[in-house]
Amino acid sequence: MSPHNIVDGCKLVAVLTLCLGPCAGVKHTGGAHAAERREHTTHSSVGLEEVVLVIQSQRNSYHARRAGQRKVEILQQAAELGQGAPVILLLHELSEFDGDWSILPALPHLSATYGQSASWFFFIEEETRVTLSALLHVLNRYPEQDEWFLGKRLHDKEASIIHHYAFSEDPCSFGYPDPAAGWALSTPLLHRLAERVQYEPLKSDFTIDLKHEMALYIWEEGNGPKLTAVPEFCTEARDECATTFTTYLPNCGDPVPEKDVFVAVKTCAKFHSERVPVVKATWEKDAAFLEYYSDVTDASIPTINLGVPNTERGHCGKTFAILRRFLSKAVPKADWLLIVDDDTLVSLPRLRRLLRCYNPKEAVSLGEKYGYGLVQSGYSYTTGGGGLLCWCRMVLSRVAVSRLVSSGCGCFTDDAPDDMVLGRCFTSIGVPITHSPLFHQARPDDYSETLISSQQAISFHKHWNIDPVAVYKLWLQDTHPRDEL
Repeated sequence: MSPHNIVDGCKLVAVLTLCLGPCAGVKHTGGAHAAERREHTTHSSVGLEEVVLVIQSQRNSYHARRAGQRKVEILQQAAELGQGAPVILLLHELSEFDGDWSILPALPHLSATYGQSASWFFFIEEETRVTLSALLHVLNRYPEQDEWFLGKRLHDKEASIIHHYAFSEDPCSFGYPDPAAGWALSTPLLHRLAERVQYEPLKSDFTIDLKHEMALYIWEEGNGPKLTAVPEFCTEARDECATTFTTYLPNCGDPVPEKDVFVAVKTCAKFHSERVPVVKATWEKDAAFLEYYSDVTDASIPTINLGVPNTERGHCGKTFAILRRFLSKAVPKADWLLIVDDDTLVSLPRLRRLLRCYNPKEAVSLGEKYGYGLVQSGYSYTTGGGGLLCWCRMVLSRVAVSRLVSSGCGCFTDDAPDDMVLGRCFTSIGVPITHSPLFHQARPDDYSETLISSQQAISFHKHWNIDPVAVYKLWLQDTHPRDEL
């Protein structure tokens, strides 16, 4: 079935949904699992000391500091309650392996080290706020001896390319957790998952959308529990919420100056008249320094020919030529390099706000984080586009570019996948890949509407079946509030 047919079919489902109500007939708790069919007439008596709280922290100094602050806040709250304290772990400190961010590689350690004394494992983001008394109230509704997967439920409104068009006939039927609201695994479930991940090969070597892939892995084609929706796991504050969320775009001070960000736009001759005008009509005006790199010189844009032939796949040769040019005297010296494809829509003002949180004197590689072979000690990378066509949307500090270029690590061919090569090289020289969910490899319609509406997105990718200028104005241009469009 073609993507067009899949999407048409999902539109029919959407029409039926409008008639019957959103996600009509969906059982959020997953009726296939025995424990989820029980009436919750009895309550457990789990204490705080039986909860392991895992903060999904990152190695970058800003994120490590924020996670440490969150840990201190939670421990202070526990001390005020006087009911014991949970075990609080920072994910990036569990081991030297950076791939622990994908959770599955960390499960055997969590199971072996904490599984005997814990009843629940609760995962939160660095900016997730937790009310411990309310969290205990929620967890004690569910018998801890059974397998439970709890969270704030998200679903796709139509078949999504980032989820490989899973559940295309009824996208509402499958729920996955909003990580900002926190999500929980009962210890029996975590034990089983930890055992399984050690002895059963994964169906894919790639980690793309962690929250969706974790839900699929746990569900195990109906052999495990579906996500149980917990209304007290919140992103926006309400009465009785056990969790709330601040923002993925924190206020770290004034945005970095425009001159501190150099923008490299990758294009080629066949897209000069189709895609480049969109960049010029939307976000080009917000860049102090911007260059278009193509396979031909076009003075009307203008473009720069780096002497690297255009390739149908990968673009690694062109990307590394951009890195070398960024370090040369041919362009103005800037602290940050943003590399995008010509069909990327980006908010440079929001990006400059985000960059204020990072130290340009550190080696920083920032974007949407993917993984390859992480259970087998693979590596992470900042994603480009879908498939083998690598359209980068990444931000690199000058220090990171300098370390990379001087390391000698590079492309094995000009058409190698540039995003993955960069990830492998950064891993080899000890530069962590830093994730921000504000960068998106696809269009707004490819994401959960609940999730995307709560963000201040920095970028989207692809012009397929959309009006890119309208999408930019709706989602990325701050001067036009969404309710006025």
